[in-house]
Amino acid sequence: MSKLFSPLQIRSVTLKNRIVVSPMCQYSSTDGFVNDWHVVHLGSRAIGGAGLVIFEATAVSPEGRISPLDLGIWEDGHIAGLKRIVDFIHAHGSVAGIQLAHAGRKASHTEPWKGGKFLSAAEGGWQIVGPSPIPFSQGTDTPLELDEEGIQKVIIDFRRAAVRALDAGFKVIEIHAAHGYLLNQFLSPLSNHRTDEYGGSFENRIRLLVQVVETVRQLLPDDYPLFVRVSATDWTEGGWALEDTVQLARVLKDKGVDLFDCSSGGNVPHAQIPAGPGYQVHFAEEVRKQAGVLTGAVGLILEAQQAEAILQNDRADLILLARELLRDPYFPLHAAIELGEDIPWPDQYVRAKPRL
Repeated sequence: MSKLFSPLQIRSVTLKNRIVVSPMCQYSSTDGFVNDWHVVHLGSRAIGGAGLVIFEATAVSPEGRISPLDLGIWEDGHIAGLKRIVDFIHAHGSVAGIQLAHAGRKASHTEPWKGGKFLSAAEGGWQIVGPSPIPFSQGTDTPLELDEEGIQKVIIDFRRAAVRALDAGFKVIEIHAAHGYLLNQFLSPLSNHRTDEYGGSFENRIRLLVQVVETVRQLLPDDYPLFVRVSATDWTEGGWALEDTVQLARVLKDKGVDLFDCSSGGNVPHAQIPAGPGYQVHFAEEVRKQAGVLTGAVGLILEAQQAEAILQNDRADLILLARELLRDPYFPLHAAIELGEDIPWPDQYVRAKPRL
């Protein structure tokens, strides 16, 4: 059997293969609620054969949204709609996961296809927050520096969101600490200039993420996995770097994190990122090797043989696909054929299944 189509057990949850739908914002919600778009978008990836379907960055509070159209999990009313999709995904043999997120100083923007522009209060935006009063980029507001009460609210919001995620039936929870969003902002010295216990030293800058991990892990069943998505580097001198990520992974491994989803960038607007096929895989490889943890590789992984080689060479344990699964929701079915694997197809589609 190819490694891409071999199962992986993390705690008590078994993924039928190593293909994961990476969290991808759809900017298609109203007041945080799912709708038919999410049912079809996420459901089709389960039908397409992915082992794990992770819902998009889901805001733990209204002020934590990237845009007014972000998915949310800040109120109990959101649970029923999420559960409907979770149940569908599980009925078709995939596992449902959710990424819990807070955008911090990158909140209050329009959708990407409307330019991703900052929304002022007059335009329907809201007060943005961050570790320090440092704007993300020119043309955005200066974030309100979170005080102790604000930090505690963030921790509580993540905890309550995790409770709702369990009520909705999710089996995997991922904490979003990447791409320049709030938890990533605290990690990086480029965005965190605090002088209190949440700033300065490495131990202080990781404190908020550690506290979020501790509170979420405490309420999760022992047999449910906890992932963390990290930006392994800021791609900017003086910023967060790979060696920091390895050190963080060692700390969070001891706090009960099971897998590190290794992405990069997003915290500095003009970072020079050498994007190309598999350009982030070495981050997953190094974290896996140096911290002794499971990792997921993501970023311009486009072909079945490329994904298989990453796993065969022990560079990562999971393959997260984003844009490639937007182009082809049935990538896993097609990849199996390419790798000579005879995997089940949905009964309704069997008559179209090629013979190996």
